Amino acid sequence: MRIAVVSDTNTGFTPEEVKALGIELVQMPFMINEEVLYEYINFTHEEFFKRLAEKDTAISTSQAPLADVTDLWDRLLETHDAVVHIPTSSQLSGACSTAMTLAEEYDGRVQVVDNRRISVLLQEAVRDALYLVKQGLSAEEIKARLEDTSVDCSAYIMVDTMKYLKKGGRITPTAAAIGTVLNIKPILALQGGKLDAFSKTRGQRAALTLMMETIQKECDERFKAYKDRLELYVVHANCLEEAQGFAKEVERAFPGKSVRIAPLSLSVACHTGPGALALAVVRSLQA
Repeated sequence: MRIAVVSDTNTGFTPEEVKALGIELVQMPFMINEEVLYEYINFTHEEFFKRLAEKDTAISTSQAPLADVTDLWDRLLETHDAVVHIPTSSQLSGACSTAMTLAEEYDGRVQVVDNRRISVLLQEAVRDALYLVKQGLSAEEIKARLEDTSVDCSAYIMVDTMKYLKKGGRITPTAAAIGTVLNIKPILALQGGKLDAFSKTRGQRAALTLMMETIQKECDERFKAYKDRLELYVVHANCLEEAQGFAKEVERAFPGKSVRIAPLSLSVACHTGPGALALAVVRSLQA
């Protein structure tokens, strides 16, 4: 069978990566002061963070128009037997449930995966899907495999500034002011498809150390059965130099493991703001 793999731009894949992998992405729009913008089409990452820093800028995310999704599927099914569609986590976006409803009209030729992931975790699911296609699995089998292993991952995100958590209503102005004075660095956890508060530390060094220790514990305990199949990512929000330095620390803490560096999905970065650093671990299904 010829099977196409589809995800969305909340993966954070660059256009070059999309072309190299041979996948398709649904364009997820951003609303910036009521203007509809699309990543890598009519705005860049640099422009995004510049706009994000402006005092009166309101940024929100949205689902893609339904026709954008079905038109893409229809085009792919002209040359493929089936489509495996892996959208953003159902816990973070309505795009997954919408896609599942749309797929009911395709007689099983479109399999929508609730992989409960976003950003680099979703990237790994896409790579796993491509690997499973090469192994000869059917679209239904790939969906089942990806959903069975969807929770085999974790990510912890250190937020550098309280400004954007306050702007998004996640913390009060008073808490933000106190946290700024005390140099508090909140850490968010991305697990089971949800983004929740995890911990708070005094200063960046303590935050990065805690993230490494937490991931190490998960590798030794929660992910022990497939410890040799784990991939590590350092993810950043417009702070590549800091991410490169952190990645070297992670490699020293995890001997023998290579660490990928990637930008944080803008759909997450609009809540964390610039300067956020994350450490992620994810099980790979690839041999």
